[in-house]
Amino acid sequence: MTREDFHAIVMAFPGVEEGVSYGQPSYKINGKFLTRVRKDDDSAVIMDVSFDERDLLMEVEPGTFHFTAHYKDYPCVLARLETLHPDQLKGFLERRWRRSAKKAEVKAWDAAKG
Repeated sequence: MTREDFHAIVMAFPGVEEGVSYGQPSYKINGKFLTRVRKDDDSAVIMDVSFDERDLLMEVEPGTFHFTAHYKDYPCVLARLETLHPDQLKGFLERRWRRSAKKAEVKAWDAAKG
């Protein structure tokens, strides 16, 4: 996946805005961090991933999922864009988006999906 593909997927969620986190471009929903791509390794920061899920992801797909010492104590995982499947990204983002979006946005999203 390219950064352009990543951007298009993230921006498809209602209410998502571009912002800045740690001095780097990021995406937010209602002022809350949603995701960003790290310059260092072209990896997406995927939030709301339990430690057990992170361990499993890294075991099953070590070429895609990893973390650095900075993220060790946070429930998140890093995913290399080069090997991350778009459907995986959508699933992770939807989970995070649902927790941060307004109830009306979530209701409208669900209604539109049928």
